[in-house]
Amino acid sequence: MKAFFDNVWTKRVVSVIAALYTVCVCYLCYYSIFYNIHVESKGSVCLIVSAVSVIALVLMLYTRKQIITRICSFIILPAMLPVVLMYFEHKEILIPVIAVGVIILLLSGAGEGAKTAVGTVALLLYIFGALGYFLFTSFFVTTAKQETFQSGVSPSGLYRYRIVNTDDSSNGSTAIYIEPNYADVTYPFVTFTLKNMERVAYMERPKCENIEIKWSTQTRQQITSELNSLSDNIAVHVSRSEMASLGYRYDTTLEISDVNVYDLLAIGKTAKDVDAIKLDDLSEDQLKHFGIGKDNAGRYSILSPTDEILLDAGKNRGEKVYFSDLSADGFELFNDMNLDVWGTPLWTVSSNNSVKLKDLSDSQLAQLGVSDSGDVLTFNGKICFRYYIAELEDYYDTESRSLSVDLLNN
Repeated sequence: MKAFFDNVWTKRVVSVIAALYTVCVCYLCYYSIFYNIHVESKGSVCLIVSAVSVIALVLMLYTRKQIITRICSFIILPAMLPVVLMYFEHKEILIPVIAVGVIILLLSGAGEGAKTAVGTVALLLYIFGALGYFLFTSFFVTTAKQETFQSGVSPSGLYRYRIVNTDDSSNGSTAIYIEPNYADVTYPFVTFTLKNMERVAYMERPKCENIEIKWSTQTRQQITSELNSLSDNIAVHVSRSEMASLGYRYDTTLEISDVNVYDLLAIGKTAKDVDAIKLDDLSEDQLKHFGIGKDNAGRYSILSPTDEILLDAGKNRGEKVYFSDLSADGFELFNDMNLDVWGTPLWTVSSNNSVKLKDLSDSQLAQLGVSDSGDVLTFNGKICFRYYIAELEDYYDTESRSLSVDLLNN
């Protein structure tokens, strides 16, 4: 048995198993940045985390001279910094993991110089990280008093809501917050909920004394009819790929806006014509004034592209550059070709990927991801939330992740 445990391959295999603990710590770091944590039983969580940490520590100490364990010993403490800052009140999670990180760093098989350097860097990270986080939360946190009046889940179970009464210097307010109820990550005794998913569906000032909310279920056709009866100019913003799937050509979305008054006069417009102009509405001569050409297929191109624009479009000299070939930076390069004395573009060409709701059929709305029916919330007789709009405008993109200072407010 002693020969088995002294075998280098045994230690290498065990070091890989022990490294799974570090992987879990990194996952916890990720969750602390993008998720709020809700612990159901602190005692149970403390026992589980402590037991796993002790096992991991034993395995790491056994393989402390293996390169994988040495690397892990350098990762645990820095990875725990966001967890310490975001989940500071959950000592039942922090203490066992931090203890493992410190012990394995001190007792790993790495050289003393490497351990000293990593330890110093980790210490400085904790000091300056905690100081920066404290200053941010001290100066930017709101001082208003908030109280959750009511909370619950929509009939479909897809959304959860809470009604919050706020007392402030402006006679307070009542707001309804709605977030998805399907994006939680659940483990035994612990639930993680995505940060920054709550949207204010409705806010009223001053604070409401009488609050009456009602959930109902409406079909897609019913809501479409209601919205179209309110206005014929409701626009639906879609992506470029969705425009194509709906049968719209990309070039029909191109428009020119913020046109200098002298250029407006040059193409026969007046100074009052300040609205964006569709390229489809301009004649060939008017397009040439802006350095734009149009072929027989209705595609728009740049008459005199610069080398930078050619590079952005992936074209060679002499090749035609269409606006559909350009990235967002390419559009900016084209708009910067004509500047006034203050360095401001004389006009701006852009793609307006919006479609009038009245022009969309029920099947096209389904194609855009709007469900057959869903939840509608009424607050004191006023409709303040429709599942239809949430799905159409992609309110709750639970797959996207972006770093921002807003993540520190949760």
